[in-house]
Amino acid sequence: MDSNDDLMTINIFGSLRQYMDKQGLPYSLTRDISHEGESGHDIALKAGLPPEKIEAIFCNGKVVNIYDLIYPGDRVAFFPYGTPGPYRVYLGVAKENQRRSELEKGKNRPQNE
Repeated sequence: MDSNDDLMTINIFGSLRQYMDKQGLPYSLTRDISHEGESGHDIALKAGLPPEKIEAIFCNGKVVNIYDLIYPGDRVAFFPYGTPGPYRVYLGVAKENQRRSELEKGKNRPQNE
């Protein structure tokens, strides 16, 4: 893939930045992504981020589940655990973490995983 249409932007925040430092990578990256999409989980792994350290993923300014698909043109941000209490609810982080927990227990697991 070499078209700008196949790119996504990834931003890394908080304590997750230590994993980028270890790789000598910047906190903001532009990467190729398949038109079929990739889960936030898979994107995190490819970026060298341990998914168990990620509390929230924002895609185009909205909280999404770590197993939701990300597509070309999307802007993705990874946030570690530690977001202040009420903001977790206001931003939708708490709701997506509940959904994530259910998915990881095998309930309603996405077919692409």
